[in-house]
Amino acid sequence: MRFTSLVIELIRARPRLIVWIAVLLQAAMWLFVALVFYRSPPGTLAALLAFGREYQVGTDLGPPLPVWLADIAYRAAGGHMFGVYVLAELCEIATFIALYHLSRAVVGSQQAVLAVLLTMTVLAFSSSALDFGPLILARPLWALLLLHSWQIIGQRRGNAWFAWSIEAGLLLLTTPAAIFLLLLIVVFAVSTAGGRRTLRGLDPLFALIVVAVLALPYAVWLMRAETLTLPALPQLAELNVRALHAAWLFGGLVIGAAAIPALTFLNTGVVAGKGEEPPIIYRPPVEPLARNFVYFFAFALPLGAVLISGVLGLDSVVGGPGVVLIMSGLAVVVAAGDLIAMRRARMLRMVWAAAVAAPAAGVVLAILFLPWTGANEIATSMPARAISDFFDESFARRTNHRLRAVAGETQLASLIALHSGRPHLFIDADPARTPWMNPTKFSETGGVVVWRASDTAGTPPPEILKRFPGIVPEVPRAFEWLVTGRQQLLRIGWAIVRPKGT
Repeated sequence: MRFTSLVIELIRARPRLIVWIAVLLQAAMWLFVALVFYRSPPGTLAALLAFGREYQVGTDLGPPLPVWLADIAYRAAGGHMFGVYVLAELCEIATFIALYHLSRAVVGSQQAVLAVLLTMTVLAFSSSALDFGPLILARPLWALLLLHSWQIIGQRRGNAWFAWSIEAGLLLLTTPAAIFLLLLIVVFAVSTAGGRRTLRGLDPLFALIVVAVLALPYAVWLMRAETLTLPALPQLAELNVRALHAAWLFGGLVIGAAAIPALTFLNTGVVAGKGEEPPIIYRPPVEPLARNFVYFFAFALPLGAVLISGVLGLDSVVGGPGVVLIMSGLAVVVAAGDLIAMRRARMLRMVWAAAVAAPAAGVVLAILFLPWTGANEIATSMPARAISDFFDESFARRTNHRLRAVAGETQLASLIALHSGRPHLFIDADPARTPWMNPTKFSETGGVVVWRASDTAGTPPPEILKRFPGIVPEVPRAFEWLVTGRQQLLRIGWAIVRPKGT
């Protein structure tokens, strides 16, 4: 009797089940890492939450939707980061489910599973899974936009226009790269006969009105903030440097997608054993318009993003790797042909699982072992709850008032702003970034000024003394890392600015 692995049979018989199992297991893995090994938020998530509590229409962090959603999730979880981590993983799940539905419409249910599994390896290596923000929220919105764009252009489903307009408006409220992404959809629609047919009715006009209504408040804020300026183009002498920078960004995208060529090579006849009869994953023929749709967004999007980022000298790819590489797995499946032989299925499963789990394993190993090398500190090992509780209680005992604001080093101040009292964050080095607080208001409400202590006396840095000349430093407070190792304790210098009238 011929033997076929259970996974292959499930891909053939229950493809949607395989997708849900893989996606949920990956989300559970990252939630486990966050709950067990994270004592403080990753990246700039703490600052994002500090901005989110103010519910500004716009800030220097970009459009407001990610900031608002992060604060809502944080409050819904009772002031615990678990709510924000769940929100980030829900975005991951929505991204892959939308990609599965798009892939199923192009290559059928069975090969759609392969497209999703390949894309999971790309996103695992190229982008963060827990640092919620514009880059994470843009993924599901872009995946849904691609799905409904194909339904409109390729399947002639006019009822998808309403969902498309909502997603386009929300994308504009999520990332500044939304204009570039929507422009690519327009370019593809205008360049194909099927796309031009969809633009002749009234549905595109109604969709444009919905998009404009959703994006209007943020557009008004941009005009009032006078931030709608054209980026400066590089000089001729800078072109070589910008070209090298673009090549570096493109190399980063290639490395992020390295698992796909590795899995593809392992599935070739070169590696397969002699006499092996591999199981076949079948699909119906792909129509030319669908093939062009997949290839256009799989190649034009990353190349265009790299080009724009290189010309403007941006530190990262426009839209983020998780957005620009989202069609890479489906493009490989489309190019593979109608029949895909699964050679050495057990080895493929092991390599795929290692590729998906490697980033999480790397995070855990870095947290546990990097402190023993005396290298740079691990930001997620800071005891955020202990830090915020100490300064909140100290301020209340000294002044008999609730802590209303915190200033000083932005990273430390953002962690203190996570306390259940949610004090305002004041970036004293650049007050324009926090328009809800200024030096005069900070001196009236009082607050805590914090910094990294470099000595046992807790002497403030010169720049902080210049901005707060009257502060009296307290004895520095030492906190333990999650894993101390050879690192010194985290010593935080601090001073209290008493509210006026006390």
